[in-house]
Amino acid sequence: MKVRRAVPARYGLFLLAAFWMLVVLPLSAAAAPYAALVMDARTGKVLHSRNADTRLHPASLTKMMTLYIAFEAVERGEISLDTKVKISRHAASEPPSKLGLKSGQRIAFRYLIRAAAVKSANDAATAIGEALEGSEAAFARRMNRTAKALGMSRTTFRNAHGLTEKGHLSTARDMSILGRHVLYDYPEYYNLFSRRSTNAGVREVANTNRRLLAAYRGADGIKTGYTRAAGFNLVASAERGNERVIATVFGGTSTSARNARVAELLDMGFKRSPTRAALKKPSRPVYTGGGAGKTVRVSGLTKISKRPRLRPVDATTIPENALAAVETPAASQASTSGVLSADITSALIEAQKTPIEATPAPTQVPNNSLAAVTPRPVMRPASLLGVVQPAPTEENEVVTRMSTSGGHQWGVNVGRYPSRYKAERALVTTALAEMATLDGTLRKVVKKPTGFDANFLGMTRDSADLACRRLAARNISCLMVGPS
Repeated sequence: MKVRRAVPARYGLFLLAAFWMLVVLPLSAAAAPYAALVMDARTGKVLHSRNADTRLHPASLTKMMTLYIAFEAVERGEISLDTKVKISRHAASEPPSKLGLKSGQRIAFRYLIRAAAVKSANDAATAIGEALEGSEAAFARRMNRTAKALGMSRTTFRNAHGLTEKGHLSTARDMSILGRHVLYDYPEYYNLFSRRSTNAGVREVANTNRRLLAAYRGADGIKTGYTRAAGFNLVASAERGNERVIATVFGGTSTSARNARVAELLDMGFKRSPTRAALKKPSRPVYTGGGAGKTVRVSGLTKISKRPRLRPVDATTIPENALAAVETPAASQASTSGVLSADITSALIEAQKTPIEATPAPTQVPNNSLAAVTPRPVMRPASLLGVVQPAPTEENEVVTRMSTSGGHQWGVNVGRYPSRYKAERALVTTALAEMATLDGTLRKVVKKPTGFDANFLGMTRDSADLACRRLAARNISCLMVGPS
């Protein structure tokens, strides 16, 4: 019969020490660095910071920039929310968290935005970048240009989703700045971040931040993030009364620990921020050196007048009677400058009171004399805006001038808007949607007592009618604008 020997206690201690060195120490060493920042969103004032400028892995906080550029692209008319985006093999192969998109599948751009904002779907974020810039690498370059324009001085992006990649780094301060811009630059989209769930086209998806949204009073966003290298990250915003606070945490050890820390930071922010403070919204980004991407510049100003100038007249070739009838210092000035000033108009109106009799044309006219061919026209009354009208002859013959505009005196109106900016944006969006008939037209915003009219001018009647019919087929309101 064999007798088992008792294992000495020192062997147990040895095994425990080995376990600690091989398992526990590596795990603790791999813990992500901690950083935090609390900001009064109304003023941008920092209320608390710790390691706020340390460059760390942002994880899916990156998607705030992807979404910011997506909102910007829709606003600029680069893409519409209803545009069908074809999913590439690269986007479909992104690891979770993901929506489950298939290569070759087509999905509306709005659903990609929802999936990236609510579900934090990596495949949707990559698809957004490829739809706007053609490739994820090109989109990352645009992300960096935008970050620079926003003042995110210590951020470098390498992808659209935030999965760990060498050099893909940001800071708690920069992410707080980005969150504030998302909040104030695109308030019409901000509600996405507070949705507990949303329809992402292929299925209903739940919000990755739903625990904090449900547990903290006033919380309405913004974005979570997690990777092994980053830890549990979160940029959160909450509003109570007139106060709004943004709190950012990098390197949380778990979802619950991160949320608890963010709640503490938000409480700190509400205690330290004043009850009332003047709202100072951040300035919109100003891009230099190529801009943020496909930029369409619009302007309601006409740089060069389309009104023809008066034809220069050589005084030596005009008969004396004609020159005596029209030659005045004011008229001479008008012939050289092409612009009628107030005193010239007054003189012409005064001359209108005593009509000048037309001198019959001589039988032989010098080759270079234009004024001797037809009678000199006289001015209409000032009530008719100074439009030139030829004097009738004894036979009541009406002399008309052939139009040089080719009949392009028509246009279309695509709506009246409360601001010039919205009218210009509508013109750009409409022009991109209907390039076939609106290409080459003049976009002009006309201020009216009740708003700003968005017009396309310089069209023939047929082209204006065709444009309106094509726009109506796209559910875009359109009215033809005549020469009057």
